Amino acid sequence: EQAWRLERDFFYNPKMNGVDWKAVRAAYEPLVSRCRCREDLNYVIGEVQGELGNSHTYVGGGDVQRNGSVPVGLLGVDFGLDAASGRYVFKRIYPGDNSREETRSPLTEPGIDVRQGSFLLAVDGVPLRAPTNPYSLFVNTLGRTVRLTVADSPTGPSRTVTVKPIANELEIRLRAWIEANRRKVSEASGGKLGYIYLSDMEEQGMDQFIRQFYPQVRKQGMVIDVRYNGGGFIDQIVLERLRRVLVGMETTRQGMPSPIPGELIHGPLACLANHYSASDGDIFPFYFKKYGLGPVIGTRTWGGVRGIRGEWKLMDGGYITVPEFSLYGLKSQWVLENHGVEPDITVDDLPGDVLAGRDAQLERAIRYLLDKIEANPPVFPRRPPLIPAYPPEGMPTGE
Repeated sequence: EQAWRLERDFFYNPKMNGVDWKAVRAAYEPLVSRCRCREDLNYVIGEVQGELGNSHTYVGGGDVQRNGSVPVGLLGVDFGLDAASGRYVFKRIYPGDNSREETRSPLTEPGIDVRQGSFLLAVDGVPLRAPTNPYSLFVNTLGRTVRLTVADSPTGPSRTVTVKPIANELEIRLRAWIEANRRKVSEASGGKLGYIYLSDMEEQGMDQFIRQFYPQVRKQGMVIDVRYNGGGFIDQIVLERLRRVLVGMETTRQGMPSPIPGELIHGPLACLANHYSASDGDIFPFYFKKYGLGPVIGTRTWGGVRGIRGEWKLMDGGYITVPEFSLYGLKSQWVLENHGVEPDITVDDLPGDVLAGRDAQLERAIRYLLDKIEANPPVFPRRPPLIPAYPPEGMPTGE
């Protein structure tokens, strides 16, 4: 009842997208008495919301059954197995950013004598050998230090290092993926092109943009990657930076000429998007195209732009969301919802390419930008000749 009324009273469209909302209640209400757990009720509420055919309609919480979880410490590594010895090896150590806890990589901190290819022989004195799962020795290690016995070979001299495991490796693995893409773009373009990735359009995405945009403002072209972007609300802040155009130059007697505005990409842009680019991840490539900043490359985006303020709490502790905002265009037409943004250049990431480590969408963006640079190299205007100190007839305006 409460969930049905909240949608009725706050849904962006008072006509409920043409759905007979009272009839929806009459159809689903008898199912409530058949629910045997909160998961059943959430399913029914979700079906009610689904009648609207609208994005951002979520339901959850309440007295759902929750299974206990076991905290497992992580090291930010990929393990490999040395079949001959049955020992585990650090196949890959993700570097992370140890200036921030959320991107800390335990094995790369100062004084930790561990390298890729090192063997992990024991954890807190407990020997590790196949078929034991290495993660089983890190159960309940969060919030404390552990002693790792490591060696450069399975039978060579060992040493002990003390590390503090982390709870989540997502951020350092994401960071490694971003850096690999940036390296690929730089190497393929001879350093001409830059690369920016935004995982959402919220606090994390804003932090990512600031960290990536300003160090690369002198690149001749830029790939802006919003694939897998979970949305948010900062699209116009980012687009304002990308829309900046060169309007003038300034110089000093000793210095190099500088562009005005100072922080701009003076060259072609391309946006990468895919079917996981959602919400503000839809809206960003939509306006990227509207502003004429460059092509969108990849696949059609998710197609959900009817936004929410947050969760509406239900009296039993559960929650639902109610779409209260909807996007429309300059011709008074609804846009994007249930369709998404069509790419200008369609490129799919095929499973075989992904498994082989190839990113066809990124490669296509690099090719596009290099072609644009070759056809029209982005250069800054040269400093004009120095004029006499006291010209006889006034100063030229330079208009």
